[in-house]
Amino acid sequence: MSLRPILIHPDPRLRRTAEPVTVHDDGLRAMIEDMFETMYNAPGIGLAATQLGVMKQVFVMDCGGKDDPPAPMALINPQVIETSDEMVLSEEGCLSIPDVYENVSRPDRVRLAWTDLDGMRREREFADRWAICAQHEIDHLRGRLFIDYLGAVKRTLITARMKKLKREKARV
Repeated sequence: MSLRPILIHPDPRLRRTAEPVTVHDDGLRAMIEDMFETMYNAPGIGLAATQLGVMKQVFVMDCGGKDDPPAPMALINPQVIETSDEMVLSEEGCLSIPDVYENVSRPDRVRLAWTDLDGMRREREFADRWAICAQHEIDHLRGRLFIDYLGAVKRTLITARMKKLKREKARV
């Protein structure tokens, strides 16, 4: 396992749409292990392959609380089957937009279908933090960021802040 660099907005790869995974092999398993290690190290609760510059429909998440045992999940080729009509406003952040947190409105429940590491089809309903995280990561696979739900002025300010952060990191 190894840590991988996380792309920082406004990297154009974050706006690309991921391709379906067609082969479940050792390379996919190794990438997912790297994704978990990178996510936990960041620290974060979710990470899409596109955030690592890998344009594949894969994301990992672990939304358990601090006192809960780890509950890592890897979702390959996830599909939204159903969303609730009830919306919830919650604060979101993103490993590709560090230290920025904004309120976003999303459905409070979502039913997903995906394949697991063995290529088996799975389906489950997610609620609360798990639902928010899953929707956030699926957005990444579609080339969308949580700041796209914000107004134009706020989005522009955040993008300028990220450009400055990238310049500062490049100097170090």
